[in-house]
Amino acid sequence: MNQHIGNSLNDFLAEEGMLEESELVAVKRVLAQQIEKAMKDKHLNKTQMAQEMGTSRAALNRLLDPFNTSITLHTLERAAHAVGKRIHLAIMNYAPYQSVVER
Repeated sequence: MNQHIGNSLNDFLAEEGMLEESELVAVKRVLAQQIEKAMKDKHLNKTQMAQEMGTSRAALNRLLDPFNTSITLHTLERAAHAVGKRIHLAIMNYAPYQSVVER
């Protein structure tokens, strides 16, 4: 019998040691989508955006890559500033995920 039947996806990812990385990729995906939308709203292509940020197009591509989670706050701030936005971060209490069965 499959040991994961009845467990949530988060339980499975935690058991496999992949939950933290999955969460980072999810956050990065949202940030990349928000930056791309803001670029479109301001009618900025990648070359123009990189110039506004004072960086290379390759660095911008890394920022927009939803699977590349190794970006700095400084890079995020420059990207936000280039599209007329601000970064808002918060540290929250840790609340472990509950499986569907526990709820």
